[in-house]
Amino acid sequence: MFNIIFWILAIWFVVNVIWMWFQLDNQTLQKTFAWINVCAVFIGFWVYYGVTHDASMLNGWFVALNWINIVLAAIQFYFGYRIVTTHHTHPAN
Repeated sequence: MFNIIFWILAIWFVVNVIWMWFQLDNQTLQKTFAWINVCAVFIGFWVYYGVTHDASMLNGWFVALNWINIVLAAIQFYFGYRIVTTHHTHPAN
């Protein structure tokens, strides 16, 4: 279960980063992905600390992926909940 969840989270992370990068102005999508990332972080830490696993190379990567997902969620919350102003000034003003 440990390895399976790691690979699911890793694939989700890659898809999430790519999609986020091309949809920075889509606030609804950013909010949705940010909240999905919060769930992914909870699942990731729950699996890491709650499931018995052997000392493998994935241990360090699993923790790193969880912390990187926290950073990614924070960035997505920023882009999702920021206030976008469309203040244009006319040169004649």
